[in-house]
Amino acid sequence: MLKTFHRLLNKRCPQPRSFAVQPVYILSVLIYTMSDSKSGRCPSKEAQCTPKSLKKSMSEWQFAPSSVFENNLPIDSEEDSYIRPNVKGAIFSRVQPTPLEKDVRLVAFSKDVLINILNMDPSITETDEFVRWVAGSNVLSSSTPLAHRYGGHQFGAWAAQLGDGRAMSLGEYVSHDGRRWDIQLKGSGLTPYSRGGDGRAVIRSSVREFLCSEAMHALSVPTTRAAALVVSNDPVIRDQFYDGRPEIERAAVVMRIAPSFLRFGSLEILTSTSELSELRKLLNYILELRTDITEYGDQKYLALLEKVIDESIKLVIAWSMVGFTHGVLNTDNMSMFGVTIDYGPFGFMEKFDRNFVPNSSDSGGRYSFVEQLGIVHWNLAKLVMAVRPLLSEPEQKQAEQMLRNAVATGEAQFIAGFHEKLGFKPNSTANTQLVHLLVEMMQDTSSDFTMTFRQLAFVKLDEMLDPKVLDKYWALKVFSRHPRFKEFVHTYKQTMIIEGLSDEKRRSNMLAKNPQYVLRNWMAQDAIKLAEQDDFSGVQFLLEILNNPFTINETAEKKGYSGPTPPWANCIRVSCSS
Repeated sequence: MLKTFHRLLNKRCPQPRSFAVQPVYILSVLIYTMSDSKSGRCPSKEAQCTPKSLKKSMSEWQFAPSSVFENNLPIDSEEDSYIRPNVKGAIFSRVQPTPLEKDVRLVAFSKDVLINILNMDPSITETDEFVRWVAGSNVLSSSTPLAHRYGGHQFGAWAAQLGDGRAMSLGEYVSHDGRRWDIQLKGSGLTPYSRGGDGRAVIRSSVREFLCSEAMHALSVPTTRAAALVVSNDPVIRDQFYDGRPEIERAAVVMRIAPSFLRFGSLEILTSTSELSELRKLLNYILELRTDITEYGDQKYLALLEKVIDESIKLVIAWSMVGFTHGVLNTDNMSMFGVTIDYGPFGFMEKFDRNFVPNSSDSGGRYSFVEQLGIVHWNLAKLVMAVRPLLSEPEQKQAEQMLRNAVATGEAQFIAGFHEKLGFKPNSTANTQLVHLLVEMMQDTSSDFTMTFRQLAFVKLDEMLDPKVLDKYWALKVFSRHPRFKEFVHTYKQTMIIEGLSDEKRRSNMLAKNPQYVLRNWMAQDAIKLAEQDDFSGVQFLLEILNNPFTINETAEKKGYSGPTPPWANCIRVSCSS
């Protein structure tokens, strides 16, 4: 399986693993009245709506009634947050945040999230009550803090009970456009699922998650969002590279938001312990939340699987098109809602390398760039196995066929994605050999993934063989050193003629599809170093740049954000502790 994909990305790789398959609930809340829509909803999917009245204090703002409680999902009867390895008969546990205490400061916030999701005026971030809310010391009366119990396959092996070890959901909010959002604190202290940890997060990991969540959104990659980031002087001990050299770091908390944080492992844990009644309740609950799945007849669980399979394949292709590699693509880190969750040792590939591994803890390269599509498929097979006890025999066969179809779908979407990056239409039938040649040349020359595509858009094809023109574009110059560069340009031109694509349109399409900026590890590291010295300007500037990744920023250019990777950055390592 996945032969085409591996032939494209890794001609010398071993054969891929076998992937054998071993009524809508609506929260009763008041919808804000919109200035441009009597219905309270955006006039189109693309439009951004801002409520007339944004909340300027936490006393004006409140959570919606909890859908968890209204759907009678099983809640752990034990209300103390002490660590327990074998919670049974529950999907959630009641918890309380452990507040940050020493010199708590707001590092940054997402204006877009505050206004367009939480319906808050950005001035609310200047209030002590908001900062304490993010830090875990201001638990609102409308809040119902919960930690979720889930399991998962980690690095290919069943890890049994995992769960929210350092995250907890404060409650649910329904925005002015009627969308429901789950609001979490990550790094907020102990839960029953902390597994010997302290439930905390540190500055370096929190900065990375905050920035990458918002960067991915701006790149149109489905993702959790980040509302705010706070840091403190509360000490946390971490052995960053698991080499026996722990250090004292500082605690931080990210407030993150998603339609839901339920994941593949949410179902796996229940099947593994034969809690089929709870499994059925959770699946029904997910279907209640998934208002986009409305027609399924008697095959509702199969309809859900079909949707999640489709979304997951599209998600991994979206990652690949921006060079993003997840780093810890376990089943407990894959969403039932098709969004990127749990940013840990991720990386945006800089020099093109099929076998790029961002996670220094992944010594075997299981979650390398080239393996991502195959791993997502493997994880989907585990999801099908988790739901299998509730499927009829014909449905089981249909689910297996869905998995088989997903392989071909993913390979086709991968090729189509590269066609778009080269300026062709999404449904283009452009020469696949052009993509094969491109990938081979990028691999051989270690071309920069982001800037090679971007600079291909800066240069007219008729000028692309002119050495004086190439001298102006560092990434394209590296790419042009390949002995087949002339062949590539010729094939590119011929394909454009066949597709009826003008050079002007090609360049404009590419500029809209290929960003100028992504969150390179060295950029994040610079911001982290400053933040650890209580200088948050680096985080705030990166947030500004990454929110507008297709727009050239002169200050960012002077900082080298679209330039070659600085030599010192080659030794940066991130691990599962990151």
